[in-house]
Amino acid sequence: MRHPGICLLLLLNLTTTGTSDSFAQNPIIRDQFTADPSARVFGDSVYLYPSHDIPATAGRGRPGWFCMEDYHVFSSGNLTDWLDHGVIVNQESVPWVNSKVFAMWAPDCVSKNGKYYFYFPAPAKDGAFGRGFAIGVAVSDNPDGPFTPQLEPIKNVHGIDPCVLIDKDGQAYLYWAMGRLSVAKLKENMLELESEPQVIQGLPDKGLKEGPFVFERNGIYYLVYPHVADTRERLEYAMSDSPMGPFKVAGVAMDTTAGCWTNQASVIEFKNQWYLFYHHNDLSPRFDKNRSVRIDSLFFNEDGTIKKVIPTLRGVGITDASSRIQIDRYSNVSESGASIAFLDTLKSFDGWETILDTAQAWVQYNSVNFGDRRLRSIELRVRSETGATIETRLDKVDGPLIARVKIPKADEWQTINSRLSEVPVGIHNLVVSLRNDGDIEIDWVSLR
Repeated sequence: MRHPGICLLLLLNLTTTGTSDSFAQNPIIRDQFTADPSARVFGDSVYLYPSHDIPATAGRGRPGWFCMEDYHVFSSGNLTDWLDHGVIVNQESVPWVNSKVFAMWAPDCVSKNGKYYFYFPAPAKDGAFGRGFAIGVAVSDNPDGPFTPQLEPIKNVHGIDPCVLIDKDGQAYLYWAMGRLSVAKLKENMLELESEPQVIQGLPDKGLKEGPFVFERNGIYYLVYPHVADTRERLEYAMSDSPMGPFKVAGVAMDTTAGCWTNQASVIEFKNQWYLFYHHNDLSPRFDKNRSVRIDSLFFNEDGTIKKVIPTLRGVGITDASSRIQIDRYSNVSESGASIAFLDTLKSFDGWETILDTAQAWVQYNSVNFGDRRLRSIELRVRSETGATIETRLDKVDGPLIARVKIPKADEWQTINSRLSEVPVGIHNLVVSLRNDGDIEIDWVSLR
């Protein structure tokens, strides 16, 4: 039996926010569309400031194009469980924004002098501040708001995708895009330019460049930016010994990804590991203007260059064995007999299922924490019209067997419980395989 939904057979190693079932699988936010992620570390938590894609409708945005009216902020202390703090800025709450355009594009947020400064681009109403996009600032005492927008945008800045770097000496720099990438120093108040804007030198002359994100590591300044070198945006990066450049193109941080024309990224170090936040259209495969944020680990070579990041489904972090493990966000998969489909093609936020329809087909989900407690049973939400036998093993396809479960034939979804044959402890990979002919659909797996 083949599931009637969209089958997402994936060659790439491609959750629900603020709930007990939140995981670090990709995409990380699964109750709304998010894009252009700006991730920042404030205190012991990571705060995520993405743009917010919504489907355009008649009289509300431009059908077939990007549609954005507000910004949410999310936070996490472990990159696994994400809390949605709600809307922090809405186009209707900013006096100078033309709210008829629905173009609240990629933002950023930084902290200085005990305040949090949220930078966002938007088209100004009636051309009051020049043609095209301006960049505004909203200020708060807390990283999750409430934020108060300034009455006017930053003077002498016209463009999109703001990014702010606060250097080690306390000097702040504003970067933005508008055909070319530009930079200027900010005054101590973080609301005005201190220097004249200048175009960043050393970048490719041809092809669209946008979404600049600048960070510093070991005295090197890195500029990550989307660039259309061919037909889609890929994440390239350049390096410099000065925050204002000139920069020298150093390589590709992430190749173009199938299905989504755009990409935009931010980079953070959190608990001694570097991460790349970016977006794809996982939850909207037929329309790449509704996108979703992902995270993957980022590593550096000894010479300071970035190792190319390969997109994964699994994402980052460690998943607790007693949670509902979404094995469709796999780390590895058999060459045949395994596929992924939406649970409901009309409700993509319901997530995906794993389909195994060939004997010996399998999926592997890495980094499951079994802890040191004595887990006694396995629970699966499954459906099989033929009946099936499922095996669960540790670490690899032929690893230690912890459960063999017979799934009865049924047309509807059912939750099956079975005793474990071996009690796992510690952190292991989890491998689920189909042992006999037939087929099975698996929503999630949990150990109790």
